Amino acid sequence: MDTIASLFSFITWPVSWVIVQFHKVYGAIFGPDTGWAWGLSIVSLVVLIRICLIPLFVKQIKSTRNMQALQPKMKAIQERYKSDKQRQSEEMMKLYKETGTNPLSSCLPILAQSPFFFALYHVLSGIASGKEIGVIDGPLLASARQAHIFGAPLASKFTDSAAEVAALDASLTSVRIVTAIMIVMMSASQFFTQRQLMMKNVDLSVKTPYMQQQKMLMYIFPVIFAVMGINFPVGVLVYWLTTNVWTMGQQMYVINQNPTPGSKAQDSYLQRLLKSVTQHGEVRGRRRKNIVKVIVAKGSDRNENERRFFAGLSKAGFAAQADGTVIKGDTLVAEAEGGPAARRQQPKRQTKAQRQAAAAQHATAKDTEEASEPAAEEAPTTSLEKKSQGSAKADAKDEPKDEAQGEGEAQGDKPARPSRANSGGSRQGKSGQRKGQQRPKHPSSKK
Repeated sequence: MDTIASLFSFITWPVSWVIVQFHKVYGAIFGPDTGWAWGLSIVSLVVLIRICLIPLFVKQIKSTRNMQALQPKMKAIQERYKSDKQRQSEEMMKLYKETGTNPLSSCLPILAQSPFFFALYHVLSGIASGKEIGVIDGPLLASARQAHIFGAPLASKFTDSAAEVAALDASLTSVRIVTAIMIVMMSASQFFTQRQLMMKNVDLSVKTPYMQQQKMLMYIFPVIFAVMGINFPVGVLVYWLTTNVWTMGQQMYVINQNPTPGSKAQDSYLQRLLKSVTQHGEVRGRRRKNIVKVIVAKGSDRNENERRFFAGLSKAGFAAQADGTVIKGDTLVAEAEGGPAARRQQPKRQTKAQRQAAAAQHATAKDTEEASEPAAEEAPTTSLEKKSQGSAKADAKDEPKDEAQGEGEAQGDKPARPSRANSGGSRQGKSGQRKGQQRPKHPSSKK
């Protein structure tokens, strides 16, 4: 570890200078030789570094989501070119380029923190050995060696011997208890951070190898930190515990405010958004409007959480618009308040006098209609009409009986239907009287 830390000695001076500046502030409050002054200086160093790394953290979140979305396509490429590794790599790089995804972006925050981590380790190792390093000169070195955090010196480790701990004016038992507790807290915070990412901010509807990989890392990372933690000084444990807590809080904020589509966190977020819209009648905030706008643009590609959100809006009487706002319609309000029964308009109830007046009016209209019918029947016929009627009667005498019967059916007189028992005989009797070409019998029919 000392060899690796020496590789980052170029950044030792800036790290030591930042710690000393914070120590001046906290030393004026808690005392220059206290563990609080030096411990809070390390915590402030972590906070400063993590604030500077926020853009990289945002890029890491976007890269992680893009990797989750690309898992089905990556799996298809692996299956298609499983016998040609070179072509498989080329297709993977092409996919990354088209989607603008960088697989290494998810590791950027850790890689960016590594120089500061090893530089701090190098500074604390110099304090433990009584060696001036960076801007920490003689007086500051003596003050740092006297600083204890809950009875454990700032530069002591779990693996130190009793003589090394005694040289720092502390007991081996107190050092091992404090370091053990901090190692457990550091590993637990790492496990909870990874578990929070897997359980709440992953699209559970898509099962990919990436999810299995992340699940394995959820258990492997805490073990790695626990094994490495026994060789870390107390100051480095403070640094790593602080950065884990920061990551956990930062990730919790991102999950609650900008969750991954299809995850449990998205369902919780949309339910909170639905409650806010119902209470205030509008979508408040530009970020929320952008989220609604994206969901509206998806159309039929919405996931189950988004469809449930739109169903809740409709039930509450709202409709989402393409610009991310919502409107409240009268029809939707009626459906939400009264249900399907609100659509049917019930007739107004009439009084007895109104019903009697309506019945009398109906009877009068009926009598007028009946009186006009005989007048129409008694109208005189012209000579042309008489001639047409006579010719129609003459033609009716010459037509066969069946055609006259068919004409009667066309005029609306329904002929008596023969019974089933006599249907066979009637067909045979009428077959000779029918005019026109007879339908040929089917070859399979019996003669």
